[in-house]
Amino acid sequence: QSVLMDADVNVIDFGVFVDIGVHQDGLVHISQLREGRRVQHPSEVCAVGDIVTVWVLEVDEKKKRISLTMKKPKG
Repeated sequence: QSVLMDADVNVIDFGVFVDIGVHQDGLVHISQLREGRRVQHPSEVCAVGDIVTVWVLEVDEKKKRISLTMKKPKG
């Protein structure tokens, strides 16, 4: 997994879009916002304009989607 630091976020109902410096923003789905307790709404974890650290989970070039996580990888 690749780590991207200091990425700017935009909060939506099902997660946060993160400007990772490429043409397409990455998405951190609500289930990938933090370990442990379930998140009811992304605004519990992030606000618009926050700077966060994310890791790349998957890049789907065909669908032009970048899946990210804010959960620190184990190991």
